[in-house]
Amino acid sequence: MPVISRFYGIIIKMYFNDHLPAHFHAMYGEYSAIIDVYNGNIIEGDLPKRAKKLINEWWKINKDSIIKMWESKEFNNIKGLEWYYVSKNY
Repeated sequence: MPVISRFYGIIIKMYFNDHLPAHFHAMYGEYSAIIDVYNGNIIEGDLPKRAKKLINEWWKINKDSIIKMWESKEFNNIKGLEWYYVSKNY
C-alpha cells in the first residue's frame, strides 16, 4: 500500500483498487483507522484524540488532492502538516 503522507508519527496510505467507500488508511503507533476521503470521518478503527485532530486538519487542507488521487488512481505524495506550518510561518 503506497504511503501518500507522513507527519508527526502518523502514516497515511492508500490502496487504489481497494473496496468502497473511498478511503485512506491512517496509522499511528499501534492504532489504525480507515477514513472516508469525502468527509474525513472514521469508517473503521480508532485513533488517539490528538492523532484524530491532526489527521482531520491534514485532510481539510488536502481534501481536493486526496479525492483526486482516489478518483484518478494516480499516486502522489502529499506534504505533511509540518511542511504546511513552516510554509505558512506558524
